Amino acid sequence: MATPAKNTICLWYDSGAETAARFYADTFPDSSVGAVFRAPSDFPSGKKGDVLTVEFTVLGIPCIGLNGGPAFRQSEAFSFQVATVDQAETDRYWNAIVGNGGQESACGWCKDRWGVSWQITPVVLTRAIASPDPAVAKRAFDAMMQMSKIDVAAIEAAVRG
Repeated sequence: MATPAKNTICLWYDSGAETAARFYADTFPDSSVGAVFRAPSDFPSGKKGDVLTVEFTVLGIPCIGLNGGPAFRQSEAFSFQVATVDQAETDRYWNAIVGNGGQESACGWCKDRWGVSWQITPVVLTRAIASPDPAVAKRAFDAMMQMSKIDVAAIEAAVRG
């Protein structure tokens, strides 16, 4: 057995941890599914042999998915922020998440079908909002506030004024 990472994100799922982990591994580069542990006996939200935890990596970040039952839900208090290089990459991740039973939100945020929040954030947006020119930052921010999925061309136009 490999030595576990010093710090690992643990995500609580009702019962879909393995399915979620496999979706993330299929969707994002530098992502994979590792060990799947099954319950050695019955537990409050499952039976002996059910998947209890799954180790996985999302974009190089080690995670554990815990099938803990319905007691806790995901919230926007935790999200993965994915920096994208262009509209094609933004579209690919956004469409994979939303198109697989997820839902759109505002300003580049969406949720996957398990309730995990994602920020699909083009680098051009991050740079524009951090611009030392307050007018550029305001235009980019105001443009973003009108969007669900980020439109790279619209952000670039806002930067130009």
